[in-house]
Amino acid sequence: MPIRIYNTLSKKKEIFEPKDPGKVSMYVCGPTVYDSCHIGHARSVIVFDVIARYFKAKGYALTYVRNFTDVDDKIINRANELGLDIKEIAEKYIQEFYEDMDAINVERATIEPRATEHIDAIIRVIEKLIEKKIAYSIDGDVYFAVEKFKNYGKLSGRRLEDMEAGARVDIDKRKHNFFDFALWKSAKPGEPAWDSPWGQGRPGWHIECSAMSTQYLGESFDIHGGGKDLIFPHHENEIAQSEAAFEKPFAKYWIHNGFVNINQEKMSKSLGNFMMIKDVLKLYHPEAVRLFLLSNHYRSPIDFTDKALSEAGAGLDKIYALLERIEKTFGPTSDNDFEQAGNEKYWKKFCAAMDNDFNTALGIGNLFDAVRNANRLLDKHEGDLSSQTAEAIRSERTQIIKMGKILGILLESPLEYFDKKKSQSIEKQSIDSAEIEKMVHEREEARKSKQWAKADQIRKQLADMNILLEDRPEGTVWKIGD
Repeated sequence: MPIRIYNTLSKKKEIFEPKDPGKVSMYVCGPTVYDSCHIGHARSVIVFDVIARYFKAKGYALTYVRNFTDVDDKIINRANELGLDIKEIAEKYIQEFYEDMDAINVERATIEPRATEHIDAIIRVIEKLIEKKIAYSIDGDVYFAVEKFKNYGKLSGRRLEDMEAGARVDIDKRKHNFFDFALWKSAKPGEPAWDSPWGQGRPGWHIECSAMSTQYLGESFDIHGGGKDLIFPHHENEIAQSEAAFEKPFAKYWIHNGFVNINQEKMSKSLGNFMMIKDVLKLYHPEAVRLFLLSNHYRSPIDFTDKALSEAGAGLDKIYALLERIEKTFGPTSDNDFEQAGNEKYWKKFCAAMDNDFNTALGIGNLFDAVRNANRLLDKHEGDLSSQTAEAIRSERTQIIKMGKILGILLESPLEYFDKKKSQSIEKQSIDSAEIEKMVHEREEARKSKQWAKADQIRKQLADMNILLEDRPEGTVWKIGD
């Protein structure tokens, strides 16, 4: 069965046909490294990690590029706040990103480029645009002229005359059009700068990804992905500048994941309603976090709640309990189990779900169907297992583990899982309820007055005390972590 992908560009599902048969080229926008990653970032990375794992399981040769934006206004501002060099800030959060991703079982991309290491490639693309008179230079700044790209807005579905300025579009009266966006920014005191034909300066955000993706995947490639918040202006601008420069289609398929919400509101640092990955992992097993984030279709939003995470953890316990039960009867899995697997019913159903726009929610349902059936077989034939029943149970274990590997779970033995869960369980501690209520109230007041840094600091203090917060319409509630 072919893989079908919902393409944001065409607004419909399409049969996946790679540019080169048997190969997949995929570029996904990575983090801007100025702060720790929250659980909303984790969803995007995990979604594309699963997509990458599935392509490889289907036998494709995958080239997966995920970048780091390591020069940006946010990074410069954070460096100035802390009195550090921009390189120190970027390196600190790149390493923290890797620590978080390793903790939640995210595999490395094939290539993980940094923007600052590709300045020459960025300049070459800008020069092409200036030569074609689609970009123009003013006082050392270079802008892309959106009106000269006739299909501007085709990804987001916005008409140029109706659009408001995007999140990173600066108001500049020198521009020919209000929506023209920066390709190169002239040097300012205290900012990093590189030599260019237009004087010293640094690249704009959008051009970085166009240069890096085309350098490693070519001027046209298969898949470009990221969160829905990147559709406009970032991905829209990538398409415009790339297709204007190279005069050919940029990415064929565009994949965008939905947000992680709290109380039906997008989780974000600007709203102060977020939890860092490292804080979530203090409360939940990393595989439970993955199972939760994959429990809805990737294009749909998902609500972050203590109940949902706890249910994911309980589900994971059930799977590992079955694997432990089978292991006690038949011993651990072996390579021969995977080679000689008999009934592939559940694996085929799982693949059918994944072939239909990477439907992990349905795939997880198939996994739990296999778990329930294996438990039924063990219950029914306990102490009297025929060779046929034994083969069926071993086969279902193999299928469960194969499904788990695509989802990035079931990577431990049952013994390792339960030992780790026991050793990592957070001890209950004696707390002063009145003091906790006071801190929660102070955080709510800080959020109302948009003092996000203070609210975040209080949240971190509570997390360190093993206090989990849940923001609800009627107010914030708290509980002691399990």
